[in-house]
Amino acid sequence: MPYGNKELHFGHIGGVFIHADFLARFLRDRIGKENVIFVSGTDCYGSPIVEDYRQSVSDGSFEGSIEDYVRSNHQSQKEALESYYIATNLFAASSIGRAGEIHQQYSYNFIKTLYENGHLKKITTSQFYDPEHEVFLNGRQVVGQCPIDGCQSEKAYADECSLGHQYMEKDLINPKSTLSGKKPEMRAVTNWYFKLEEFQELLREWVEGLKENPGARHFMIKSIEEFLEPPVIYVKNEYLEVLNKIEDKLPDFTLEDDENKSSFELVFDKLEDREKACSILAENAVQFRNGKTLVPFRLTGNIEWGVDAPTLEGLDDLTVWVWPESLWAPISFTQNYLEKENKDKNKWKEWWCSKGAKVYQFIGEDNVYFYGPAEMAMFMGQGDNPSVEPPEGELQLPDLIANNHLLFLDKKASSSGKVKPPMAKDLLDYYTAEQLRAHFLSFGLGIKSVGFKPKPLNPKGGSHGDPVLKEGNLLSNVFNHIVRSCFYTMQKFNDGKLPIGEVSQEVLNEAKEIIFEYEKAVYSYEFHQVMSLMDNYIRGINKYWSKKYKEYKDQDDKSILLQLFIDGFHMLRTATVLMHPVAPKGTEMILEYLNLDEADDFWNWERIFEPVYAFMDNPEEHEFKFLERRVDFFEKHPSQYK
Repeated sequence: MPYGNKELHFGHIGGVFIHADFLARFLRDRIGKENVIFVSGTDCYGSPIVEDYRQSVSDGSFEGSIEDYVRSNHQSQKEALESYYIATNLFAASSIGRAGEIHQQYSYNFIKTLYENGHLKKITTSQFYDPEHEVFLNGRQVVGQCPIDGCQSEKAYADECSLGHQYMEKDLINPKSTLSGKKPEMRAVTNWYFKLEEFQELLREWVEGLKENPGARHFMIKSIEEFLEPPVIYVKNEYLEVLNKIEDKLPDFTLEDDENKSSFELVFDKLEDREKACSILAENAVQFRNGKTLVPFRLTGNIEWGVDAPTLEGLDDLTVWVWPESLWAPISFTQNYLEKENKDKNKWKEWWCSKGAKVYQFIGEDNVYFYGPAEMAMFMGQGDNPSVEPPEGELQLPDLIANNHLLFLDKKASSSGKVKPPMAKDLLDYYTAEQLRAHFLSFGLGIKSVGFKPKPLNPKGGSHGDPVLKEGNLLSNVFNHIVRSCFYTMQKFNDGKLPIGEVSQEVLNEAKEIIFEYEKAVYSYEFHQVMSLMDNYIRGINKYWSKKYKEYKDQDDKSILLQLFIDGFHMLRTATVLMHPVAPKGTEMILEYLNLDEADDFWNWERIFEPVYAFMDNPEEHEFKFLERRVDFFEKHPSQYK
């Protein structure tokens, strides 16, 4: 879910939304659109939005309330998705209208259930306070350096860095208030925390199950396992002598030393022991960094702009921290969608709590901690007896489809970093939406980070071709050519009617093979393999057409041409159905020229092996829509014509 403080940039679209839309469209064709709900929305709350809103009002770039600010960005995001043919059933907003009301109620119930099941605890911590402005500072109003060992983040905030690392606020290095520019004070506040660390063994069991899932990203599993390590403190080797002097003051630990490293490790059994050790080390001027481990997951805060938290044990006037409530927001949105469809919104349980259903969540690699350990543990905590295999009727654990970073010119782009990402809408000044959809799907982000290198925006693009157009040319050149060849040639030689006959066995076999391989690739979430398969298949159709048409010309045998029509349109139908989730606009135009009305049946994978005749009421009389000259099914962007 994109934050409500910005428009969508290329990473939102190319990194997750197009991939999610591809799977949703495929599933609608594969199992029926009535069996698929695709929801997302604007993440309306949180300190980044408050801070950006404050700055926008301060510099005069925006007038109005924070609600107006979020609503404006939500509308912009919605329009961007529509321009890329992202076909959500609902793109809602967690603070706006009925979606906001439902989200507030579900958030209340979710937290209350965690409390009643014994998974929450009150923790009093010190929070940053700016005495000059006389306010507690929210997460994004404090900046410093991340205390997590090895972190390369350019910016760290109160309790989370730009790379998604979590830590206690007091551990932030060199904090500074964004309001006054001065070092803030620490003052005591009490909040509710989820006992995430108590789910370590269940999460280990869940990770072992992930390893058996062919679609689970290896980098995601590795990232999650890092947080399942015991509490560790890294201390520079130069402080070993100091450590020896204060060792008897520290809680029990195991010292692990590698002579090839500049630091040694203090490994503790319990998080509380590490916290005590941190205080003692700090008192003795020992510099250290904490390793990744599970820590209590904060649920509430005192930021005014947020979902109201339930009053528990007298703690009132709290709001829910944005990250937890954003994890269950898709459930709220599902309820909202069902209600809009005049269905009982309580039917959401058929989608989220049934073993006969499946939830897929598309995320970027920065969010693995939240959607992995935090979400899975909280979902398990909704049940009476937490389990990695929740019983029917309780929240099931979603499948996570995590993508690596989508880089801009081989660098990580961030609206808060040095390299600014291009906006999604601006890319449409150079490319069509379907060209970009095909290109982004080809990247293999489940394997590694990949650079997006649009030549118009690349100062070092040189005289070579535009890499973005490789897949675009498959559509606008190769696929477009074969579609036009089929229609134009049949109009010229057979009055626009498809001759009746059997599809060649060779063509049938190849079509079956590509269908099976395609579905296997989707099952493993290897969407780049889909694009590779389709590249080979569509180019193969073109070669087959050229070969057979040449045979017809050489032998002057019209039977060869008629068989080519039969085979060509079967290959065209297969390619059209398979490319439907990739390029919906162009493929649906092909259906229009096939002059077929039963669109749902045509896309239906239950009939994927059937020839075009099967969709005609009267094959002998069926006429295709006449294709005029220079009609393109997959257009190039106007800027691409010389």
